[in-house]
Amino acid sequence: MRRVWQFLILAVLAASGCGQKSAPVVDLASERQRMVQEQLMPRGIHEERVLAAMAKVPREEFVPQETRAAGYTDQPLPIGYGQTISQPFVVAFMTEQLQLKRDDRVLEIGTGSGYQAAILAELVADVYTIEIIEPLAKNAEATLKRLGYKNVHVKAGDGYKGWPDRAPFDAVIVTCAPDHVPQPLVDQMKEGGRMIIPVGGTGEQELYLLEKKNGRLEKRAVLPVRFVPMAGEAVKRQ
Repeated sequence: MRRVWQFLILAVLAASGCGQKSAPVVDLASERQRMVQEQLMPRGIHEERVLAAMAKVPREEFVPQETRAAGYTDQPLPIGYGQTISQPFVVAFMTEQLQLKRDDRVLEIGTGSGYQAAILAELVADVYTIEIIEPLAKNAEATLKRLGYKNVHVKAGDGYKGWPDRAPFDAVIVTCAPDHVPQPLVDQMKEGGRMIIPVGGTGEQELYLLEKKNGRLEKRAVLPVRFVPMAGEAVKRQ
């Protein structure tokens, strides 16, 4: 009988994992704050509203379950269909360059998982975002709705053409790279508006900031980058 009890005790201990260290639980809220303090602020992101948005939006909700623990690493992460979510610094940098105001209306080309749209939604009145890969558009829309973002409008379609029936926009942000600046996006900018866009091939790309002044564009390079290429009409016009 004593041996039977010893066997039962050992079985219970084994089933409960006694003596084994459990996997550490990652405190993602703390990781988010650390991201702001260690990745963004030391690299020149100073706009308080942008930092607050980056500290609030849960990036882990916009990546696949298996990469949630890496949600606040300083790198892009895969989101399926050959696409990625940009590294936090690039998201913050592009957002800050637009100098957004609370009542602005912003057009985003390349919704991806919806993370950049969520950051924008914290800062402006309305975000209109277009994703050419329909399953990504649907997933992003569902995530944004689940998190309570009512001022983000998602459409599956070709971002090269913009969203003419919602134009003009105070700002345009493009998160995929054409080899030239699409004229429809320029046409849909308000006078005084800004556009941030990566331009170039798969090897070398430059992030450009464009400002529309007196009907003309002022353009300057602000950062070397690497984004997925723009698809759809952009490919036909190469």
